[in-house]
Amino acid sequence: ISWNAMIAGYIQHGYCEEALKLFQQMQENGVNPDKVTCTSILVACATLTAVVHGKLVHAYISDRGIKLDVELGNAVINMYGKCGSVSDAHRMFDEMPERNVVS
Repeated sequence: ISWNAMIAGYIQHGYCEEALKLFQQMQENGVNPDKVTCTSILVACATLTAVVHGKLVHAYISDRGIKLDVELGNAVINMYGKCGSVSDAHRMFDEMPERNVVS
């Protein structure tokens, strides 16, 4: 079973804290999260209103040069919005190169 499948499974069943722990364990084992991992973990951060973790994931995305497509961008906006950081959500929206109806 892949890391992404495990993380997504935890989140889908409401175990967001476990997903965050697995995300950390993944990195400790030298596995670099990809776009799919980051999108999923941002959902967990939004659900838990864990803005500090969410900001770390957003910084990771920027630092690693992960392409911010519509899906990932929406996940970042959603996380900031649900965590009450509306100014960060708005800034993210303004910086998105591509948007859709969900944005």
